[in-house]
Amino acid sequence: MTTALITGANKGIGFETARLLAERGVDVVIGARDPGRGEEAAARLGVGWVELDVTSPTTITAAAAVLEERFGSLDVLVNNAGIARGGPPTETPLDLMRGLYEVNVFGVVAVTNAMVPLLRKSPAGRIVMVSSEVGSLTVTTDPANPWGDLNSLAYQSSKTALNMVTALYAKELAGTAIKVNAISPGYCATDLNGFQGDRTAAQGAAVSVSMALLGDDGPTGTFVNEEGVVAW
Repeated sequence: MTTALITGANKGIGFETARLLAERGVDVVIGARDPGRGEEAAARLGVGWVELDVTSPTTITAAAAVLEERFGSLDVLVNNAGIARGGPPTETPLDLMRGLYEVNVFGVVAVTNAMVPLLRKSPAGRIVMVSSEVGSLTVTTDPANPWGDLNSLAYQSSKTALNMVTALYAKELAGTAIKVNAISPGYCATDLNGFQGDRTAAQGAAVSVSMALLGDDGPTGTFVNEEGVVAW
């Protein structure tokens, strides 16, 4: 059976990703930094859970140990955990920016490095980075793009960094059975944006699921949304 770990999955897009993968027969484990919320979400979904705070090396190491003991390997890692806040560059405190990078960038690297040994044991490992089109340099510098006016330094630059992280993992793991891709779920209504998005969390999750269950002939090192490839 295919096994999957999804970070930040006790709510929103992560929760829906877990639900959709479980419906497809995947043995899902959700990662949650709050044990109570993680246990509650797992019970609602009928899946497993581990305590996992992407900014805590202790919980990351412990989660990897639990997965190794339970499954021996890992087929899918969905780096879904993320936060969004802040404004334009001159109004962005450095502490706020550091906080976003701890979760959106450094946390992704920490979790991925801890899980790669398990993914290497899979016949078809998949790493999905949940990014955003607003991290695309092409989108940001295009005044005609609907997102062209957005100017949120910490969040947008953290997703730009995540896109580079994706490309470099894909480069290192090229030639292995592991495929690494970034996805943009679109503007989904979640508590990340005060439920203002025009897409459902399930619609956003479907993009993650498509890359999580990518076939052997699928790409690696790409950035995609529901409609296809997004320019970096």
